[in-house]
Amino acid sequence: MRLLSALLLLLLLRSTEPRKGGRNRERGRARGKGRANAVKRQTSECKEYMEAGEKYLDCQDRQLTGVQQHWPEDIHHLLLARNKIQVLRDNTFSQFKNLKSLDLQQNELYMVEEEAFAGLGQLTTLLLQHNQMKTASEEHLLPLPNLRYLRLYDNPWDCRCSLDSLVRTLQVPSNRNLGNYAKCSEPDALRGQKLKKMRPELLCAEDGEGHLPGQKPQEGQGSLPKPPPIKKYPDANSLCHTYMFPKPMLDCKSKELKNIPSSLPSDIVRMDLSSNNITQLRPKEFVAARDLKLLNLSSNSLDQIDTAAFAGLLYLRELDLSNNSLHYFQYGVLEDLYFLRMLNLGDNPWVCDYNIHYLIYWLKHHPGVAYSGLICTEPQEFRGWPVENYVKTYNGECPKDKDPQLGKGDTGQGQTAQVLVAETEEAEMELLPKPLRDPRPKKYEVTRLT
Repeated sequence: MRLLSALLLLLLLRSTEPRKGGRNRERGRARGKGRANAVKRQTSECKEYMEAGEKYLDCQDRQLTGVQQHWPEDIHHLLLARNKIQVLRDNTFSQFKNLKSLDLQQNELYMVEEEAFAGLGQLTTLLLQHNQMKTASEEHLLPLPNLRYLRLYDNPWDCRCSLDSLVRTLQVPSNRNLGNYAKCSEPDALRGQKLKKMRPELLCAEDGEGHLPGQKPQEGQGSLPKPPPIKKYPDANSLCHTYMFPKPMLDCKSKELKNIPSSLPSDIVRMDLSSNNITQLRPKEFVAARDLKLLNLSSNSLDQIDTAAFAGLLYLRELDLSNNSLHYFQYGVLEDLYFLRMLNLGDNPWVCDYNIHYLIYWLKHHPGVAYSGLICTEPQEFRGWPVENYVKTYNGECPKDKDPQLGKGDTGQGQTAQVLVAETEEAEMELLPKPLRDPRPKKYEVTRLT
């Protein structure tokens, strides 16, 4: 009996083994399926698209902490802005052999290993601004022989010996677009100095007390140096965001600006300054942005534009001044805008008087400019009129139904008008030289010469 029970138990155990294995395999498949779905969800979060024959992978604002290995390797532009990336290890991007631009701005980068950009021989644009980087060296740039644009500003750069090779590389004349506007944060003696313009020998000249050679501490402050002066206007590179794809753009929208920021990048093509509190444009505020083609100043409080405010914007094509407080343009404001093609003027309290004539005069002599929103707000009798129609009536002839000479039963006024015309003609005749006053026809004698 015991033997029979043992045999039955053994048979039962053998019959359950395959089922158990099947369950394990099913669980394994389920786990694998879950991982596949996770990968698929991660990929779907990034937007892949084509533009001008080149492939973009947009992974901005995805809370990413690193680069995913399953991303397509044939992309030309990788957008990783506004994520949570803190460290770039060696060969992080080595699989992206065709990459031309890499956007890593507005992350939390504090460490980049020297071979992080290895394999990116085709890269021309690298954006590292708005991060937490303190130091870097020339070794980081050696794998990038075709690099043309490098953004490093708004990082807390520690200007000591470890930064020496990078500073010297940035100051090579051929690297004029590498590292512009980046500034020292430490030590205090060099705070605010631009990496492109500082003396490299100062990086390793600091003594043990935090002073440069020949620098004396301020009286009453011990060893603390005098703090740098506060700038009058905010710096565009610290307040605004720069985008290089698909075209260089400076985004200063909704930054509560009261003035045009200083240190405008020279290579931007589009600039968005909308939804701020700017009240006036001073002379030559955009002269540094010579390549600017689109300028958006809508939804500010603009009520005054200086005659030379747009000086230097020879290539500007679109100008948006809508939703401001403009009444008219001073003579000469638009004279530098040779290639302007679109002008948005809507939602401004345009005053239809003699001051508005310059704007209509300029638009009349630039028929290639498409404009909109030019409607009279004041005075009351012209409210709602197109400004162009108002200007036409300014010098227009008196309507026939109001002509005093054609009025029925109004001969007295007609005679008065005729008398005024006659007096005016006589006064004009008296101003002419005496030989021209005589209304009699002149007689001429023709003599034939042989």
